[in-house]
Amino acid sequence: MPSLTFYGAAQEVTGSCHLLESAGEYQFLLECGMHQGGDDIRRIKSEKFKFNPRTLDAVILSHAHLDHSGLLPRLVRQGFSGPIFCTAATADLLAILLRDSYGLYRRDLEHENLRRVRRGKKPIEEVYDEHDVDQVLALCEPAEYGQGLQLNSSVFLTFHDAGHILGSSIVELKLEDYGKTKTLVFSGDLGNSDSVLMRPPANLAEADVVLMEGTYGNRNHRSMDATIEQLSQVLADTWARHGNVMIPSFAVGRTQEILFYLGRLHREGKLDNWRVYLDSPMAIEVTGVYNEWLALLDEADVGELRETDRESFQRFLPSLTLSQSSEDSMAINKVSSGAIIIAGSGMCTGGRIRHHIKHRIWQERNTMIFIGYQAQGTLGRIIVDGASHIKLYKDEYAVKARIETLGGFSAHAGQSQLLAWYKSFGNSPRLVLVHGELEALQALAGKFDTECGVSALIPELGEAITF
Repeated sequence: MPSLTFYGAAQEVTGSCHLLESAGEYQFLLECGMHQGGDDIRRIKSEKFKFNPRTLDAVILSHAHLDHSGLLPRLVRQGFSGPIFCTAATADLLAILLRDSYGLYRRDLEHENLRRVRRGKKPIEEVYDEHDVDQVLALCEPAEYGQGLQLNSSVFLTFHDAGHILGSSIVELKLEDYGKTKTLVFSGDLGNSDSVLMRPPANLAEADVVLMEGTYGNRNHRSMDATIEQLSQVLADTWARHGNVMIPSFAVGRTQEILFYLGRLHREGKLDNWRVYLDSPMAIEVTGVYNEWLALLDEADVGELRETDRESFQRFLPSLTLSQSSEDSMAINKVSSGAIIIAGSGMCTGGRIRHHIKHRIWQERNTMIFIGYQAQGTLGRIIVDGASHIKLYKDEYAVKARIETLGGFSAHAGQSQLLAWYKSFGNSPRLVLVHGELEALQALAGKFDTECGVSALIPELGEAITF
């Protein structure tokens, strides 16, 4: 009898990790995600697998975001050597994200160890290295949407478009169990069907168990028309104050979406003389991958990119400057006004956005726009929650800049979209809710109870179910 144990993203948003197994038959890991927020060095060191990586038959990866993939190098370091099944686009993005994540981890570790040595303390050892990252990439076995994969004699895997980011998947697993077929559907991260570029999440007809995310289970998103109107007004107000705009943005998905909308505003004559800076080498590289995989994106939106020979995000937004080097990034600090600065990380936990915050958050004429989810404990969440002062690089800064959250910019489905997706299953399958803060999951479970007559399970960390 198959069982599913929840080792991450149980009553929390990050750290997705679920173990699917049947005694003596198989062990498959759904996701191997990193927790986000807090001290990266100590957090990564503290991550412990509550299963033996050596005994896993394979990893099944829904998409490339680090909260779903970030611990794969550590899994390899601890003995995992099986295949990693994902879509081809996910494999391309994974190469960028894991190498960037390791680079940041190694840099921070080197700085921390230098401080420790100066104080006569023992240095902290690396928990994984570049070779482990390379090994992860070598283990990837890419598949296309709708392509069935026979994993062993009793497990059949199919990926379906989740509409979240490029290559993101809904995972459908058919499990043979004593002559009967049981179907487990894992939503991964379901996309917001109102977003640009991505296609709507695929609907499936039947399942025995649905493992479903609930990041925004307690609310719906603002309409995109209202969101873009808000963006236009914020830009106009900031322009009138002779300020700059800072946008913390995730390199994958959110950056490409905001570039697309800014390109639209430019074409409509609503971008004034704003200069747009994409200050993220990783986001620049990811945008190149998006350009290579336009066939997977929404046809109507790609059609806009193709108009007037602008089949790339860069050409779609002529005022865009790509800031690759550290010198390019520092040069932006000299721009007194009229700069829209898009930089990672999306939750302000690292990256170049922190330097821009340092230089600008204490000035009333500037604006900071949040366009994505901010997890508990992150600097982004602290700012969004209304902090009057923040600590950054061991200094304290007053939060004087205008803080705006654009509610329509989300790569995740809102509450009504989550309900609609589940209702596409004709047989009201058993429902398990993960990847959400407890309050959001409870609100979503209440909606399923009243609208569908379905009692959803909200598992605790380490809890297991059989089916």
